[in-house]
Amino acid sequence: MSVEIPVIHAKDSAQPVSVSEAVFAREFNEPLVHQLVTTYLTNGRAGTKAQKNRSAVSGGGKKPWRQKGTGRARAGSIRSPIWRGGGVTFAASPRTFHQKLNKKMYRAGMRAILSELLRQQRLGVSADLIPSEPKTKVIAGKLREYELGRRVLILVEAENPVLERAVRNVPNVQVSEAARVDPVSLVAADKVVMTAAAAKILEERLA
Repeated sequence: MSVEIPVIHAKDSAQPVSVSEAVFAREFNEPLVHQLVTTYLTNGRAGTKAQKNRSAVSGGGKKPWRQKGTGRARAGSIRSPIWRGGGVTFAASPRTFHQKLNKKMYRAGMRAILSELLRQQRLGVSADLIPSEPKTKVIAGKLREYELGRRVLILVEAENPVLERAVRNVPNVQVSEAARVDPVSLVAADKVVMTAAAAKILEERLA
């Protein structure tokens, strides 16, 4: 069985693309999609925050004064956390926030997202949207004409320098290869526009 991804614009010369129901007509699994999105965002965290504890701060090897007889509180190091210039009591250290999501869950989550986009009429195909020259004015005019919304994601089958240069100065428009598209970009887009070849790549990768 198959479903059709509609053409974005009535005047577009492209035809609707027939794709498998197994990829583009699945039930929406909200908990799985939530896990997929949060895992992607979490794995993007650098985890490079770091502070120095008392052992990492330079100096402080000598006891500043003798233990008794000075009238001052006892002190063992000038790098104690209670001293100015001392180390941090509970110092942050570099860490990884990596979470694992197996391939089966990832593919199922991506299928759920694409199916929901198609049901909400936020997914379509277009060949006319891809410009023949890297002109921002041309692509911006087409985006206005097609009324695609504020945030647009364009999926192509392979790297397209002409398209990337054309949309570089257009706000809230993102270009991605179909094989590398991430779940956050799909969920955040008001409209996802793809070429017929990109649709077939997604169908093959997520089947």
